[in-house]
Amino acid sequence: MLQIVVTLAIFMVLVIPMGTYMYHIATKEKTFADPLFNRVDGLIYKVCRINGEGMNWKQYALHLLTTNAVMVFTGYLVLRLQGLLFVNPNGIEAMEPTLSFNTIISFMTNTNLQHYSGESGLSYLSQMLVIIFMMFVSAASGYAACMAFCRGLAGKRKDVGNFYEDMVRITTRILIPVSLIAGLLLIWQGVPQTLAANQTVQTIEGQYQDLAMGPVAALESIKHLGTNGGGFFGANSTTPFENPTVISNIIELLCMMVLPGACVITFGKMTMKRRKEAKKNQVVMSTQKKAIFGNQGRTIFAAMSILFLVGLLICFNAEQAGNPALEAVGLNQDMGSMEGKEMRFGIAQSALFTTTTTSFTTGTVNNMHDTLTPLGGMVPMLHMMLNCVFGGKGVGLMNMVMYVILAVFLCGLMIGRTPEYLGKKIEGKEMKLVALVLIVHPLLILGFSALAVMTGAGMEGITNEGFHGLSQVLYEYASSAANNGSGFEGLADNTVFWNITTGLAMFFGRYIAIIAQLAIAGSLLAKRRVNETVGTLRTDNVIFTVILVVVVYIFAALTFFPALALGPIAEHLVLWMS
Repeated sequence: MLQIVVTLAIFMVLVIPMGTYMYHIATKEKTFADPLFNRVDGLIYKVCRINGEGMNWKQYALHLLTTNAVMVFTGYLVLRLQGLLFVNPNGIEAMEPTLSFNTIISFMTNTNLQHYSGESGLSYLSQMLVIIFMMFVSAASGYAACMAFCRGLAGKRKDVGNFYEDMVRITTRILIPVSLIAGLLLIWQGVPQTLAANQTVQTIEGQYQDLAMGPVAALESIKHLGTNGGGFFGANSTTPFENPTVISNIIELLCMMVLPGACVITFGKMTMKRRKEAKKNQVVMSTQKKAIFGNQGRTIFAAMSILFLVGLLICFNAEQAGNPALEAVGLNQDMGSMEGKEMRFGIAQSALFTTTTTSFTTGTVNNMHDTLTPLGGMVPMLHMMLNCVFGGKGVGLMNMVMYVILAVFLCGLMIGRTPEYLGKKIEGKEMKLVALVLIVHPLLILGFSALAVMTGAGMEGITNEGFHGLSQVLYEYASSAANNGSGFEGLADNTVFWNITTGLAMFFGRYIAIIAQLAIAGSLLAKRRVNETVGTLRTDNVIFTVILVVVVYIFAALTFFPALALGPIAEHLVLWMS
């Protein structure tokens, strides 16, 4: 428990200055790093002919989609031709077409779902030019969309910004320097960073073993910082070559958490009210700018934290309680359910990592999620279904704002008043777009899960019968639609059916939501601000935080409870009552 508390305390210490720094980057306010990065960015703008001209939401979305499409096409070619290209000392052949499709969609959508083992499926060139590169640009794309979304809601300028400028600034000023620092820390802890070929060594038993090598630390740093999650090795962060010590585990946890949490603080600062009427109000504005979270950011951060802590407590207690089936055959469960977990991490670090990687939609794992207890496994599954418990970098905040608007709308119906948020009226157009975002996510998860269990091609991949088999299917599509990337790993998923269906779930789960959310931002930006009255619902207090948490849980219960009842809940009841 002390490890959990210390890790979360360090997160709170880091997230505040990072959120402030990101706010300055988004608003182009002065930072300590400007003398260096202004020159770097200026050179990139000049070479790429980026003029920094503001875009409306349609232009922003179009440029985001076009840029991502070009990267997808280029990356697909590299994967298909990697056997003929250079930096391939292990002689790895080209990737199969449907697996290439799944992989490139996975990494471009910041999902990093892996139906392959990295050490045997990719050349070093593919690891660096496709996987690591995509981890940077997919994270930057999500952040850019989030900043455009925040500018639209804040309503302090006539446009939502310039997509290319946002991409460059987040990459040069945050992702690259922080990844470099994190990578050096991981190398210090023993993570390899080399272009040497795999090595064959003789073990102490006298046997021979192949040790996979490669630029692991470079991938691990951006994998966690960009909430990506795809491991260099098939075993991901359970293997000592990716995550050798408790210290490296904490470093990876903090890298996962810091930027999604910081985005909420950035949002709070960007949506602070402007008051110009008098000097007195200018003093208030100055005080607000110095606030840590901003009123709106504080409400959302508190709601996300409640959801996260509830899930963490359930997961920790479920794993600590052990497995009654193993205890019945004489295996001591005093240490908790250690099946599928690393001894160097134990229950505490495993439960925290499990909850964090699916709350912050990273997808990296330091234990086998397929061996979690039913309720312990339900927590990561549920958090991916919610898709708003901090979430991926920027996208989680945008999803939570959808629930905020829904909560405002429902409260407005109760009192017979037109709902307002951030000084703008919420009307039919915005609610239709919010409904689209909230409905598409469960539709992808439940629709593809139904398709999998009713077709022969889908059933062939399910390796477990009964309740756990359904849980594996639900988890796979929840991970895909939420752009998480982790898996129960009990599925035989490297088939045409699973590669295509999860690829489509990742694609639509990413881009439909982003386009609709940018449309909401553009719609609110175009509206005139209305004055607050005594009847205006406050969205910056404790009461609204509670309302927001309740709305999220009610929506989850209405959409996902029947499926969960047939999967992990039924498995839990059978396990503990038999």
